[in-house]
Amino acid sequence: MAAAVLSRFLGNHATITLVESDEIGIVGVGEATIPQIHNLLISLGLDQAEFVRKTDASFKLGIEFAGWTKPGDTYIHSFGTVGRGAGLIPFRQLWLRGRSLGVSGDYGDYSLNAAAAHAGTFALNEPGAELSYAYHFDAAQFAPLLRRYAEERGVRRVEGKIEAVERDPTSGDIRALVLNGERRVPGKLFIDCTGFRSLLLGDSLGVPYVDWTQWLPCDTALAVPSAPAEAIRPYTQSMARPAGWQWRIPLQHRTGNGHVFCSQFMDVERARELLLDSLETAPLADPRPLRFTSGHRREFWSHNCIALGLAAGFMEPLESTSIHLVQSGLSRLLSLLPRGPGELSHARATFNRLSNSEWRRIRDFIVLHYVANGREGEPFWDHCRRMDVPDTLKEKIALFEEAGLFVREEDELFLDDSWAQVMLGQGIMPRTWSPLADNVPAEDIGPFLHSLAKACRTKASALPAHRQAIARLAGASAELS
Repeated sequence: MAAAVLSRFLGNHATITLVESDEIGIVGVGEATIPQIHNLLISLGLDQAEFVRKTDASFKLGIEFAGWTKPGDTYIHSFGTVGRGAGLIPFRQLWLRGRSLGVSGDYGDYSLNAAAAHAGTFALNEPGAELSYAYHFDAAQFAPLLRRYAEERGVRRVEGKIEAVERDPTSGDIRALVLNGERRVPGKLFIDCTGFRSLLLGDSLGVPYVDWTQWLPCDTALAVPSAPAEAIRPYTQSMARPAGWQWRIPLQHRTGNGHVFCSQFMDVERARELLLDSLETAPLADPRPLRFTSGHRREFWSHNCIALGLAAGFMEPLESTSIHLVQSGLSRLLSLLPRGPGELSHARATFNRLSNSEWRRIRDFIVLHYVANGREGEPFWDHCRRMDVPDTLKEKIALFEEAGLFVREEDELFLDDSWAQVMLGQGIMPRTWSPLADNVPAEDIGPFLHSLAKACRTKASALPAHRQAIARLAGASAELS
């Protein structure tokens, strides 16, 4: 991703070298994304139909959370907006007042995305039924597509493993990478994409790791692909398990599955057994273990090195933010990078401040799922409910509990409707509502809510089946716009 984006926007003004080894595999078996992935594809000028064909992609309307409050309960965190406000009155406030009158349905009833997810339907740019969507795709197929894109734009790819990092004895900056075979790759600016090892930022520059285990205790994942399902769901599934959760990501050619859990509450063999027993289709490989510590490097940019992806940190994949964090890091770098050599201390400080803020806000959103669980009597979930969460999250919950209120902080990623869907879905119910909602006559609220929910159901049921929509696009060629 870094090589592709930098070659697109800096290709005529910089010499870019991609150091990579085919001997080192990638972590993902199937990636789920959020709608910001469109910014990447559009900025690179990639053809959407080609992308869907070459990565065996499917469409994603949101995430279904099953069993997070109690076994059998489900809700969908859908993309896009929920409901429709009336003038200055936000929809949620009308819904809360309607709830007190006994005329409101489930909050998700007023989301077109949620209705289409339940119906298993999808369409691109359908007039009057526009859906907000992302993708599920095969990361192992997306990587070579980006590599070719970068090489076609002048990026020089060097095959090899990094054996040493050469630093300037005076400034401490990185001067070159030393590869196997006694090869040397010099550079002015280095992007560390070396995964969990963080060979440049962590090992060589010694930037310490900020550990979030106290709030995100899961530390192990088992991943396994299985055969494709007959009906491809247009959403990701996240199913609560006794000591963590399981993902299910439907692609065209297979289903990605994984079990994220806390090793203090469950051993690997039991986790493996639970994962394999809950597969919908036959496994295509043995479950692959992955150990991790949620958190990030204290600085994302140190000296002349910027870390991306796992080299920067690990954000638990519960809300599919990994690809986005790479994107936002690249976007931030491009916005702050000066032309030519010079003093970078202010750009570096700003990059680190904004990156830390973004990661913390996403962390809070993920922690919310754990602390607001309703699975009483299970040691792991009981522990999560008792956690002393970050003050920033406490404020979010307290404000919402008062009257369903939300204030967006520092350009945080997840917006009003996302926070509301998760809070309401997991049982955090506001005590009252904004007085603005009292301006609507009580007798008008029920018909208003009923018409919105009916419109969502009607529009969703009129769309083609998800698999049909994929086939229709895969046989076409349409530029993203």
